[in-house]
Amino acid sequence: MRKLSMDELNRDSVEDFKNKKKIPLVLVLDNVRSLNNVGSVFRTADAFMVEKVYLCGITGQPPHRDIEKTALGATESVEWVYMPDTLELVKALQTDGYKIGAVEQAERSTMLHDFMPEAGQKYAFVLGNEVMGVEQEVVSLSDLILEIPQFGTKHSLNISVATGVVVWDFLSKTMAQKV
Repeated sequence: MRKLSMDELNRDSVEDFKNKKKIPLVLVLDNVRSLNNVGSVFRTADAFMVEKVYLCGITGQPPHRDIEKTALGATESVEWVYMPDTLELVKALQTDGYKIGAVEQAERSTMLHDFMPEAGQKYAFVLGNEVMGVEQEVVSLSDLILEIPQFGTKHSLNISVATGVVVWDFLSKTMAQKV
């Protein structure tokens, strides 16, 4: 076996990507401090065709070299919006028909492997600050809490890793519904 070359991967142009239908998922970054984490979320959003990324509160915004270092250009392909207040955004998304899922460890959380997206339902997953997690007010307002099962000694995953896990899980389950 040999690795494929970049040309053999046949990736879309940025313009073609922007015109493609996306999965019914937006990501909300709630006061994420690390610009490298923000860039990584953009790259994951590009890879899995996420509709949009919302950057809230202190979350850094493109253009910034530390975001671009990990985004590798995904800030150009993925639609994004800055919102100063996460709670206000969550309320607006709910009004627009999104089901809000905070990715957090909380009472009455749903383990990710037990979560099954409803066909035709739009979702917004909220990912929180590297130290404090998702704001409690946002957790309280969320329609569901998604928890990634963990079995080691650490209390959490890095936000960029958690984003990849929950977005891939969502995508694979929604793709399976279409078969």
